[in-house]
Amino acid sequence: MNDDQKLEKLLTISQAAEILNVHPETLRRWDRAGKLKAIRIGQRQGGGDRRYRREDIKKLISTKSKYE
Repeated sequence: MNDDQKLEKLLTISQAAEILNVHPETLRRWDRAGKLKAIRIGQRQGGGDRRYRREDIKKLISTKSKYE
């Protein structure tokens, strides 16, 4: 599997926010807090685009629904 194929399996911050029904800034806060870690793509001096694994999103949803 090449790098392009790996990237296709990751969700952008907008896609993840839509699935979780939260604002993208919420995902940034969760990343800083360690609640939902992002993968940084094109990292440049602490920056870079955030991407999320579908499995991590699913895990967060299942954990969240246990406590609701």
